[in-house]
Amino acid sequence: MGETMIRVRFRVIGLGLAFLVGLCCALGQPAVVLGQDELPDLFPEPAEEAAPAPSPQDTREQFFADVLVRGRPVLQVGSLEGLSAVDRAQRINRRIAGLLNQQVTEPIAVNVDPDQELATLQISNRVLMTVTSQDALDFGTSVPELAKGWAEDLTQAMQQPNLAVDVAQRLQGTSRLLVNGLIENLPFLLGALLVMILTWLVALLVRHAALLWAERTEGDRNTELLIGRLCYGGVWVLGSIVALGIMGLNFTALLGTLGLTSVAIGFSLRDILSNYISGVILLAARPFRIGDQIVVQTYEGTITQIQLRATTLQTYDGRLIYIPNQAMFRSSITNNTASPVRRSSAMVGISYEADIEQAMQIIQASVAQVEGVETVPSPLVLVRELGPSTVNLEIWFWVNSRRQSFLEVTSRVLKAIKSALEGAKIDMPTEIYTVILQPHAASKTDETAISSELP
Repeated sequence: MGETMIRVRFRVIGLGLAFLVGLCCALGQPAVVLGQDELPDLFPEPAEEAAPAPSPQDTREQFFADVLVRGRPVLQVGSLEGLSAVDRAQRINRRIAGLLNQQVTEPIAVNVDPDQELATLQISNRVLMTVTSQDALDFGTSVPELAKGWAEDLTQAMQQPNLAVDVAQRLQGTSRLLVNGLIENLPFLLGALLVMILTWLVALLVRHAALLWAERTEGDRNTELLIGRLCYGGVWVLGSIVALGIMGLNFTALLGTLGLTSVAIGFSLRDILSNYISGVILLAARPFRIGDQIVVQTYEGTITQIQLRATTLQTYDGRLIYIPNQAMFRSSITNNTASPVRRSSAMVGISYEADIEQAMQIIQASVAQVEGVETVPSPLVLVRELGPSTVNLEIWFWVNSRRQSFLEVTSRVLKAIKSALEGAKIDMPTEIYTVILQPHAASKTDETAISSELP
């Protein structure tokens, strides 16, 4: 029992001493006899790596920063007490960008304060930056000289921008404005788009209805196309006006602008408008239609297409000629196929000994029997003239007005007349010319020349 009590007391005393030692260690007081060098390092800290020495380039970037004009570095500024070079350069760049956005291009003024050994660069009564004695010390010059040089560099850079950077900034600003405007006007744009879609559908229906009406009333394909195009364009004009009104267009300003520019537009588009107006008149007056064979200026052929700007003519040898409607409107036009029949003629000469009445009857009968010759009006034979050796007869007959039929029937008529006159033994002599030879007396010069040529 006594030994047990002694052990308990020693344990209590040991715990008390351990508590005191821990408390002393916590308070930073040495509580043991062993030195710190003798204590084991139970939790060793990792050794720190040696930091590399800063390079001259890193040191320069740390103490100096670029001042930019339209993204191009112009000069460098150093750090000041309480302000790093980067922050200082950013403030100056922000002020320069604000001046460039306002398109301020005045020269930069320099105000020197000799008492405080600093200078300010100002533009439009706004301080752009301050040049201190530290800046002059960094660049090895005086404050006035450094401020003057920086002012000249900035002025030149702001007044003569880099073309690529300026174009990029303008494109960026324009794109930003377009995007903002698109977002703001999106409801109006959707409304205008809906109106344009409805206009397109209505224009198709109106054009179809106009074509059906024109087919029943006009009967001419060119006029039908003209009516359909005019109705289609009219609906589009009305729909465009409504869509522009939804987008907020001021029609008063628009009419004023059109009034001011109508003269210039009229002079610049005079020929084009004249061709379109002439095309409308030609389609309305209809002096010819598709398929008609006409003669205009020096061209002759078949009409293949009539448009508002030009008319297409195909010549008989297969060439296509595009004639402006203005030239068609101002020229004289011969329409060979406006009438279904066309008169042709032929000339025949008979001898003076032949019976004229008999010859005329034979010719008229032979022509009337040729296929393709119209019976009404009937062929007509006339004495055209009395030539030196022949009596010339002219034969009139009517054939189809198409050129191919016209030439073919005329050829058959000439062959029939020749065969009929030869069968009736009526002579068709050619022109006879009489040549009279008169004697000519040889002169002495001729006799001398002849004698010199003889051997």
